[in-house]
Amino acid sequence: MSPESSRDAEAIELLAGLVAIPSPSGRERDASAMLADWMRARGLDASVDQAGNAVGVRGAGDREILLLGHIDTFPGEVPVRREGELLYGRGSVDAKGPLCAFAAAAAAEEVPEDWRVTVVGAVEEEAATSRGARHILAPRLPGERPGPPEYCIIGEPSRWDRVTLGYRGRLVFDLTLRAPFAHSAGADRLPAERGVALWSAAERYCAEWNAAHGVRDSVFDALSASLRSIVTRDEGAFGTVRMSIGVRVPLAADPDQVQQAIVTRLRADAAGDDVTLEASTIGGEPAYRGGKSNPLVRTLLAEVRSLGGTPRFVVKTGTSDMNVVGPHWPRTPVVAYGPGDSALDHTPREHLSLVEYLRAIAVLRGALRRLAQGG
Repeated sequence: MSPESSRDAEAIELLAGLVAIPSPSGRERDASAMLADWMRARGLDASVDQAGNAVGVRGAGDREILLLGHIDTFPGEVPVRREGELLYGRGSVDAKGPLCAFAAAAAAEEVPEDWRVTVVGAVEEEAATSRGARHILAPRLPGERPGPPEYCIIGEPSRWDRVTLGYRGRLVFDLTLRAPFAHSAGADRLPAERGVALWSAAERYCAEWNAAHGVRDSVFDALSASLRSIVTRDEGAFGTVRMSIGVRVPLAADPDQVQQAIVTRLRADAAGDDVTLEASTIGGEPAYRGGKSNPLVRTLLAEVRSLGGTPRFVVKTGTSDMNVVGPHWPRTPVVAYGPGDSALDHTPREHLSLVEYLRAIAVLRGALRRLAQGG
């Protein structure tokens, strides 16, 4: 077996092994330990940090290329199996495929003495907390992180030949409505009906915002709401409705202002005798979009072309750790890249093409070489 064939086999074995370890948000410990062990065995200075992130560093220079993936997955099981060149399993696409591509590329490339490549498998990206990404932004001990990285690639599926420039922001808040019961044959609304009406009011606010800002066909530019959960409970003469609402926030909107406006609207709609409405914000991130004209983007495009691909740009309508770190590093080029079809995220059909996975590793290896040599 040639050295490259051996590396490919190791990379596939890494991916299959990591996908086989369940790691929903908050339960990433075993997966982080496995990835750290794999990187350490291949020459990286690797460990699991205080947040639970798997971190591997190759090189000791002050100039850093940060490869920030996430090791947690959406809940639910997808039986791990291989069918030809397809690997099925929860996280194969979102986002252990991109993360393993990062680790495999870093392990395969030498790093000049003035550079270092850092691979992070962050925890809780699928939760509103983004605990892992926030940890790497926290103030560090002297010598741990001399400053923002020179380049940052976020590990998210985009297909091997596409570069993601931006994501919409996110706002998540919980509502608790307590309202008196009424006779079902009467004119007053029941508590559950009041809850549904509040959800409809949140949808109307988004539609009005979009109309006022001239948003028509572009989902990336739109404000949109989702009803994450709703639970009703009878409490004697009163009923309680608990719901969680998510709002995707475009570049033109501020999450805090949107949250305040929606809650104000809902409080007004819910007003009534013996009716109370409590709201609590779970998490909020602004939208982010990076630029096209920088060495990181040019390098990734060149590597895709070198492998016969036609590179394309994309913006995503969801949210990623790009939204967490990007605004904190205004001078750092930040993009998202990784193998996989994001339409399979969170689905029971989640699977990754191993051919595409290996191709993405090749793109990343070439990009690391070019960037360390000056782009």
